[in-house]
Amino acid sequence: MIKSNYVEKLLKGVEVEWKTLSQGEKKVAELMRGRVMSKAYLEENAGDYPVYSSQTKKNGEIGKVNTYDFEGEFITWTTDGANAGTVFYRTGKFSITNVCGLIKINNTKELNYRYLFYWLSIEAKKHVYSGMGNPKLMSNQVAKIQIPIPPLKVQEEIVRILDAFTELTTELITELTAELVAHKKQYEYYRDKLLTFEEGEVKWRTLREVALEFGRGKSKHRPRNDSKLYGGNIPFIQTGDIRNAPHIIREFTQTYSKFGLEQSKLWTKGTLCITIAANIAETAILGFDACFPDSVIGFVANPQKTSSSYVEYLLTSYKSKLQSKSTGSAQENINLATFESLLLPFPSLAEQERIVSILDKFDALTSSITEGLLREIELRQKQYEYYRNILLSFLKEGVEE
Repeated sequence: MIKSNYVEKLLKGVEVEWKTLSQGEKKVAELMRGRVMSKAYLEENAGDYPVYSSQTKKNGEIGKVNTYDFEGEFITWTTDGANAGTVFYRTGKFSITNVCGLIKINNTKELNYRYLFYWLSIEAKKHVYSGMGNPKLMSNQVAKIQIPIPPLKVQEEIVRILDAFTELTTELITELTAELVAHKKQYEYYRDKLLTFEEGEVKWRTLREVALEFGRGKSKHRPRNDSKLYGGNIPFIQTGDIRNAPHIIREFTQTYSKFGLEQSKLWTKGTLCITIAANIAETAILGFDACFPDSVIGFVANPQKTSSSYVEYLLTSYKSKLQSKSTGSAQENINLATFESLLLPFPSLAEQERIVSILDKFDALTSSITEGLLREIELRQKQYEYYRNILLSFLKEGVEE
C-alpha cells in the first residue's frame, strides 16, 4: 500500500516541466507506425521475433517471424479499433503491424520509458476519437499529448513504486481468476455428474418427443432503422440476450412493432431459447412472451415429460459436444436437424425435479461466489489505478488542454 504522506513528500516542491510528446521545439519523442503483415506473411516467415498488433491478449502478440523492425526499448500504442489508445511497454527485438504506433524517446536522461508508459496509460485514452464510427488514435493526436517531466530521480522512484504495485496487483488478480476458474470447473463437474446415467437406467429421447412445440423462430434480422418492424412494445430477443442471460432472460435490447409481430411469431414465457448461429448452443429461458429470429430454436416443454429447466441444464452439459458439430463458415452454425436427431437422457419427472433443485441451488451458490470474485478483481484494479493516478497527479498549470 502506498502511504499518502510518502507520496506528498516525494512530490512536494518538485519542479515539473511540461513538454509535448512529438510536436514543436519541446518534443520529447519521435513517432513511427508499423506495417501491414497478413496471416499468410506470418505463416510464410515464421521465426523467433514477436509481432504485436491491436489485440490485448498475449500482450498483443499475434505471431513470430524471422526478422524484426525494432530493437531496444520503446512504447507502442493501438491506433484503430476497440482497443485504440491501449499502451504497451516493449523491449527487445520485435515488429508491429499497421494498426500500431511506436514511440522512441529522444533523450532517456531526461525521460524514463516506463514513467512515460505509466503516464500514457492514463492520458492516451482521453485522446481517442471516432473516425467513421471506428475508434482511432492516430499519430497526429498522440503527438499533441503533453508530458509532465519531473527530475529523473523522481521519475525512477515513481516507476519503482508502480512496478512493485503492478506486480502485486497482477499476482492478486491472477490468484482470484484462478479461484474463479476452479469454482466454475467444480460446478461443471457436479452438474455433469448429476446428468450422467448408466445404459438402461433412463429413457433416451429427442427434444421433439418431449416438447409441445419445437422449431426455429420466424423473425429475420433487419436493418435497425426499419421503422415498420421495430420500436413497439413487443420484446425481440437476439442471440446476445440469450448468451448474457443467467438461465432466465429478463433483459432485451430490441422491440418489435405490431407489424413486426405479424411477420413473426410470439413465443410464450417459459420457452427455452437455443442459439444455432454465431454463439452456438447458448441457452436461456424466456421470462416473458417474446419474438426471436430464425437463428434461435424455441423449445416448449411437455410438462408431463420434462421441464425447460431440466433441458437447459442438459444442453449446457452437452454444449461442447454440440459445438463440435458446427459447420465451418464465416459464422459457425448448427442446423435444426442436429438438435432434432440429438438423443438425451430423461429419467422420471421426480428425478428430473430433484436434479434441477440441486443444480439451481449449486448454480446460485456458484453465481454468488463468481460475483464476489469479479467484484474483488474490479476493486483491486481500481485500487491500482487510484494510487497510480495519485503518483502522477501533477498540476497542469499554464498548460493548454
